[in-house]
Amino acid sequence: MARPSAANIVVIGSINVDLIAQVAHLPKPGDTVSATQLLKRFGGKGANQALAAARHGAQVMLIGNLGDDPDGRDYRNHLRREGINCSSLNTIRGGTGNAFITVDAKGENQIVVIPGANGALTGPSIKMQRARIAVAKTLLIQLEIPTEAVVDAIRIANETKVSVVLNASPVAPDFPWGDLKIDVAIVNENEAEEIFGLKPSAASAHHDSWKERLTKFRIRDLIITRGAQPTLLITKAAVAEVPTHPITPVDTVGAGDTFAGAFVTHFAEGTDLPECIRWANAAAALSTLKSGAQEGVPHRGDVQSALTKAK
Repeated sequence: MARPSAANIVVIGSINVDLIAQVAHLPKPGDTVSATQLLKRFGGKGANQALAAARHGAQVMLIGNLGDDPDGRDYRNHLRREGINCSSLNTIRGGTGNAFITVDAKGENQIVVIPGANGALTGPSIKMQRARIAVAKTLLIQLEIPTEAVVDAIRIANETKVSVVLNASPVAPDFPWGDLKIDVAIVNENEAEEIFGLKPSAASAHHDSWKERLTKFRIRDLIITRGAQPTLLITKAAVAEVPTHPITPVDTVGAGDTFAGAFVTHFAEGTDLPECIRWANAAAALSTLKSGAQEGVPHRGDVQSALTKAK
């Protein structure tokens, strides 16, 4: 259930059905490895983040595409059960998106995405959602859909004074950094180095360089997740570290999406950024205790309990 004061969040992004193979170790190029089991789960960065925000108490509208196949029908019913507003989910001819995921004994993963219906989420289809984006408190979006859709959505948010949280993942070489205003960008350390050309590990020592990148890329605040290492918050004023929540992971698939969904909920509620990150770190950690991108996504009360015990 959404909290009485819950902020209205619009999430735009991919919706995939995941096929997850459990293996002893990830294959190297040319390798063939045997899987101990194959799981079918709901996933996709957009849907994962929408679900994480909804379980954290936000009022969430998800904008995206499903195929007209059984997977699409099952997914829509699943999202409705989670309390997500599906009125802007389009059903199009063809298959729902898929992801083939390999997970090793340490919880590390490799992912191959087949866009399916997600590939038809175009700029014109996003422009038709202008009225819904315009009334949101915050727009949360990722790069697992066509870049033109992302650009048009952010442009609408900029024009209507809606805050934008961009999870710039996976890296899109054609994303027009600097043309759009981003309130908060969230990336992992590999994505950060690829996008900004700087090493996150030396962020404190080279704050001026990071500050220059934020200005050039029109990003107000940058968050860099680093697995078990403290999460970095880079602002124009300083570099801060927020400790992660210690846990032994079972499956890290979807942890970054859980982070984004939990973060944007607190961000839209007006919480200060370090506290938003503290909650998101704990939510992401708890999400790794079960296999699958959504199975382990915690509810707000679970995260609160974990943070209370950690004090």
